[in-house]
Amino acid sequence: MKSLAWALVITLSAISSAAAGDIDPNRIIGAATGDWNKDGNQDLALLVAPKDEAEDIGIYIYLRDKEHLLLRLAATAPQKVAGNSNLDGLYGQDPTIAALPSGSIAVHSENSGIGRDRWEQTLTIAYRNGAFVVAGFTYTHYDTLDPDNNGTCDYNVLSGKVSSGGKDRKAEVKTVAIGDWTDEFGMKACGISPD
Repeated sequence: MKSLAWALVITLSAISSAAAGDIDPNRIIGAATGDWNKDGNQDLALLVAPKDEAEDIGIYIYLRDKEHLLLRLAATAPQKVAGNSNLDGLYGQDPTIAALPSGSIAVHSENSGIGRDRWEQTLTIAYRNGAFVVAGFTYTHYDTLDPDNNGTCDYNVLSGKVSSGGKDRKAEVKTVAIGDWTDEFGMKACGISPD
């Protein structure tokens, strides 16, 4: 665990000085390292708070260059994740980003602390054919005042397989870059009406 923490410190230092563009290191709220493109080198994915708190959180993905072993920005998805982006924010709305054993990236967001409509969502991002695409969308919801109003849906975006309410069915197969993804794609495939 110490080696991962040290690698993250070195990586964040390199990004803040070399390849971050307009990302303020103080706005980085989550990070994950993994080999996204399966070339044997550790890459980086970040959750970055927006400059304007009214906007959603951005996802920035870096790949390590093959020749110089420096990180280069490979995908940007500003305003992609709903949730808390500062330490003074409300409980139950903190997003996370994590590396999966498969080499994919999981971005989790939730509302588990405010109002009666509670939900959790996970986007699975994978590197396919030179691009970062949404491979999966998982959504769980429940109403704290109506125990019968709940559900879970898992949508494999790349295969079109949807598991919802204990039943499997097919939805539209899509290849959507993370920058072009909207949650409405997943909600529609799951048969959930966005509020």
